[in-house]
Amino acid sequence: MLAGLDSWRDKAIKQQPNWPNAAAASKASAQLSALPPLVSPSEVNRLRTRLAAAARGEAFLLQGGDCAETFVDATAEKIRNRVKTVLQMAVILTYGASMPVIKMGRMAGQFAKPRSSDTETRNDVTLPAYRGDIVNSFEFTEEARTPDPKRLLEAYQTASSTLTMIQAFTQGGFADLRQVHTWNHGFRSNPANQRYEQLAREIDRAIKFMIACGADFEEMKRTEFYTSHEALLMDYERPLTRIDPSSGTAFNLSSHFQWIGERTRDIDGAHVEFMANVRNPIGVKLGPTTTADDMLRLIDRLDPDREPGRLTFITRMGASRIREALPPLLEAAKTSDALPLWVTDPMHGNGMTTKNGYKTRRFDDVVDEVKGFFEAHRQVGTFPGGIHIELTGDDVTECLGGTEHIEEATLETRYESLCDPRLNHMQSLELAFLVAAELRER
Repeated sequence: MLAGLDSWRDKAIKQQPNWPNAAAASKASAQLSALPPLVSPSEVNRLRTRLAAAARGEAFLLQGGDCAETFVDATAEKIRNRVKTVLQMAVILTYGASMPVIKMGRMAGQFAKPRSSDTETRNDVTLPAYRGDIVNSFEFTEEARTPDPKRLLEAYQTASSTLTMIQAFTQGGFADLRQVHTWNHGFRSNPANQRYEQLAREIDRAIKFMIACGADFEEMKRTEFYTSHEALLMDYERPLTRIDPSSGTAFNLSSHFQWIGERTRDIDGAHVEFMANVRNPIGVKLGPTTTADDMLRLIDRLDPDREPGRLTFITRMGASRIREALPPLLEAAKTSDALPLWVTDPMHGNGMTTKNGYKTRRFDDVVDEVKGFFEAHRQVGTFPGGIHIELTGDDVTECLGGTEHIEEATLETRYESLCDPRLNHMQSLELAFLVAAELRER
């Protein structure tokens, strides 16, 4: 098994930093391998069971969080707001669609980012590209942009503290369904918030009725919350992969769920090879150029035993292409013997850059891709099993539109992302109401 875990080293690998000191990188990885895992195999196994239910059409996956986590933003307030936003969205989906919702954050590990170029040039100065806080810093100086292996250990410590906060919020009473009103405190007035408050009042009445009938709500004081990130940086992922002594199988315990990106899903590449040898449920991003043959080969390599809950396909087609590109993939999967979970990422295929240089997305395009995702599944007769979005619990101005009517001129007022634009709290709630309506019509 250990030999299999290192077979990726013989494959072509992409999107890795050029460490200036290879010995220091090896030392940092060795230190990581001696640290406790961040999650447990039993939690990973439980998530795989939950995702299997979603693949069968019995649950829905809500996966959301930062484009790229930063060390400085791993504060209790920001973590709480992200968790709170996911919880609110889950309540909207659960109550609106009468379906269990699996809650998963792009949190406690989403520190590495793929880049289209190894370098960035500004005013005739060329420096290494920013690859996420786990590699280097965003500031445009030679010192900041030089990859630093010590950041691998800082990423681990930040992930560990983030997980501690997530557990406190989801297991310590904060996630109690009887607190649905308090989750909205601190967010300014907005039609999406008002709509949420109306839903919260309905839930409150339903809970009071059930309590009066003798229902026990002890279990509703807590909720399951899983973590995920793109398995990109092998100097971090491999050291945190361990053999479970009870089963003899390998688990990547850097998070509960990892995905392979559109840029690194080469069937003969290192990332696919590595993930094929771990027991975690895993995802693969599929762009609009993905062929049915590409997808079927990924199924054969990553899910040879055809186990529901093992493989999730996260489609990122773009609003203008999803209705054409997705149905052939759904048809091919439907006629195979596999049962992958289908999730839409309506963010990454809809990027644009404004005249004043801001990377953004139009909320209407995000909504349109979600609608196209559901339409494609209705057309083929398959289940639209989840949504994967970049969001924040803060009132940023990074995506255009929504009920706040964010315009290009106002992007700069609260544009905080270091990589891709995120839906703010209100846009996230708006999207949740839309998805709930689509689920009711499926």
